[in-house]
Amino acid sequence: MSKQLFSEFTFASGATLPNRLVKAAMEESLGTDQHVPGKRVFNLYERWAQGGVGTVITGNVMVHDAALTGPQAIVLDKHQPLDPFVQWAQRVHRHEGKIIMQINHPGRQVLADQPGVAWAPSPIKVEVGSKRAQFAEPTQMSQEQIEEVIEMFSTTAFRAAEAGFDGVEVHAAHGYLLSQFLSPLANVRTDQWGGSLDNRARLLLEIVSRIRAGVPEDFLVAVKLNSSDFQRGGFSLEDAAKVIEMLNQRGVDFVELSGGSYESPAMTGNAADDRTRAREAYFLSMAEQLVATSALPLMVTGGIVRPSVAQQVLDSGVALVGIGTALAADPDLPRQWKQGHETAPAIPHTKISNKALASAASMAWVRWQMSRLSKNKNPQLWLDPRIPFLLNGIATKHHNRNYAKWLETRNK
Repeated sequence: MSKQLFSEFTFASGATLPNRLVKAAMEESLGTDQHVPGKRVFNLYERWAQGGVGTVITGNVMVHDAALTGPQAIVLDKHQPLDPFVQWAQRVHRHEGKIIMQINHPGRQVLADQPGVAWAPSPIKVEVGSKRAQFAEPTQMSQEQIEEVIEMFSTTAFRAAEAGFDGVEVHAAHGYLLSQFLSPLANVRTDQWGGSLDNRARLLLEIVSRIRAGVPEDFLVAVKLNSSDFQRGGFSLEDAAKVIEMLNQRGVDFVELSGGSYESPAMTGNAADDRTRAREAYFLSMAEQLVATSALPLMVTGGIVRPSVAQQVLDSGVALVGIGTALAADPDLPRQWKQGHETAPAIPHTKISNKALASAASMAWVRWQMSRLSKNKNPQLWLDPRIPFLLNGIATKHHNRNYAKWLETRNK
């Protein structure tokens, strides 16, 4: 095994990562009833840190209490207690790992039966071709709401730095709010926030500029960006190259490349146009094209389970390798790879024809494994993804009720 995977990586700011392997963000859905991290989250992240991955990026931490990707999501706004987040960072640091908080707003990408709001650049609903996944009717954001969102992202980032995190990753991929603004399919505004790519990227650029100006120089500011929306007429590879250059001019440290949305879930290998059918490293071919022009270090995530593929990613010129599902299946993979073992967990494929539902089932399977790890249990790789998908649907009603009560109490 090449030593490159386990060599330090140093950014232009001087910040360093212990090795080139990064635990990519996966939504844990393990927040407490107060939507903060608790013992189970601490256990899970310490388990990954012990397994040898140098850096972990958290699952979604929401910037807006009334807009969650799921009813068990973690929220960090100006009202939340900071101590649980301090403990979260400490559990990774005690094993000499780094922890980056992914911060996000779902925008229109929330289910219809979930409490809260569904804000969007334009009033265009998410359509996935299934009656089992009905999304909320979104409302077009006002200028005031856009300014609120900029403040929300900034506040969450500043509090993450105060809690001892090593950086934040602004989520501008997978069809969430910032990705919606970037996409000409979701953003048909005619004001300064829509139309040209410069205008569609304005919200993302305002947010990262505000964050960069308010955090220490060695505090990492990253962006998760679609290499493509994988939808005809959507955000393209050429758009991604231009946005990366814009981000470079605003002090971003690195960009993680992914792709897709709930409408075309390329991030789970289920793109509507079948461009992610490769078994591993879904987005590598696109990353190879972006590496040639990017002044920023790039990270690639998507289906990587073998050390040889991880090395192939680095050999392409990509700086960091993101691993998600494989670390939910086996948190000790990095340590085994470092010892020279070609360990690769067997990830089951979902036998559901609808791509959006297949993606949801895959994510439910991953959350099931993370839930077991958080309780100090071993993963169940044999489990059919349809089982946790169905169980999740039943449990969501209960979690929605708890979330509604918490939100109502806050509003009072």
